[in-house]
Amino acid sequence: MTDNKRPTPDELRNAQSVAGDSNAPELGVKNANAEGSTYRPDWVPEDAKKDDTYACHVMKGVKEMHDGLLSSSAHLAPSVRPVQRRKKLTVADYVRGIEQGDRVILSRAITLVESNNKDHFKLAQQVLQAVLPRTGKALRIGITGVPGAGKSTFIEAFGNMLIEAGYKVAVLAVDPTSQVTKGSILGDKTRMETLTKHPEAYIRPSPAGGTLGGVARKSRETMLLCEAAGYDIILVETVGVGQSEVTVRSMVDFFMLIVLTGAGDELQGIKKGVMELADAIVVNKADGDNLKRALIARSDYDRMLHYIRPATEKWKTQAYTCSAVTKDGLDELWDVIQEFTEQGKENGVFLKRRQEQSLRWVRDMIDEHLHNLFFNNVVIQGRMGEVENAVLDGEMSESQAVEELIGVFDKSLQ
Repeated sequence: MTDNKRPTPDELRNAQSVAGDSNAPELGVKNANAEGSTYRPDWVPEDAKKDDTYACHVMKGVKEMHDGLLSSSAHLAPSVRPVQRRKKLTVADYVRGIEQGDRVILSRAITLVESNNKDHFKLAQQVLQAVLPRTGKALRIGITGVPGAGKSTFIEAFGNMLIEAGYKVAVLAVDPTSQVTKGSILGDKTRMETLTKHPEAYIRPSPAGGTLGGVARKSRETMLLCEAAGYDIILVETVGVGQSEVTVRSMVDFFMLIVLTGAGDELQGIKKGVMELADAIVVNKADGDNLKRALIARSDYDRMLHYIRPATEKWKTQAYTCSAVTKDGLDELWDVIQEFTEQGKENGVFLKRRQEQSLRWVRDMIDEHLHNLFFNNVVIQGRMGEVENAVLDGEMSESQAVEELIGVFDKSLQ
């Protein structure tokens, strides 16, 4: 009986190299059958019969390469294939790729912007600062609506129409975030099959990440990168009505609400607060048997809008009908958006909104930074659980808990 010590990889390699192509049994194997496809393992009792009455037989492994398989000892080779790593890009590499319209570099830059890594954040800010002179020239359009209203189908039809008119279109489809993986479901991109394949279009699904307003945390910086890459129109699709869409309004120039017909009382199904943010209400799926209901819904919305303050100064919000399937109404809607843009630039409202948005972005980033600074504080992390338990046990009020944690935070900074 052999001892229980397992041979080392070097012993196995040496033994197999000495054996070569001979019929010698493999190391660790006794009673090997050179002609058969099985052998008796070394733990078979010595007094076991040499015939086939003993059931324990082990099949031989693959000796040579065949059908793309390596030999059984290939994994013991001293030389290991190096892992192919992507080249680490510098700021100049990112800027050059973005300015040249390289979609791969643009995607990597957006991933860099979305990263929570501190080093990535610093590099992303350097890239954004370098491409800043090339930004601000695109028209930013926000699109929201109730689930099932056909936002993705509308964007595909609308985007294809804009491309045919000579524009480059970027779509930021903010997907619902998986609660398990915290990643993007990527359903929107699969619903824009033809637009995805077009060389003049760029679709970037991003997980919502639980951000207020259903918009990814770094969507603003993503818009700047797309503008620097030469895209003329940025379409931002949001998760849908159900969260506050104020964040969307603070990012785009023109805000569009997509609604449905035949879903009961349409006016009750739409929050008044969302309608107050819209520059246009679009009744989608106005085709076939649904056309008559769509026209009625359009009239209802127009009457409702008389009692709502316009979202944009000196602009009258109206309802329109369209069909993403038949393409009816898309040209009219684009004419409305162009009129909105020209009018806003003439009366100064367009520039004023852009400036207000920039200042809001600064304040939002300050809020985010202070939030992270507070919750990532080591002292706060150590004290948080104790304070939360005191609140749950009724020993401390919510206001006292906040005051306690803020006081601990202030002392930790001194």
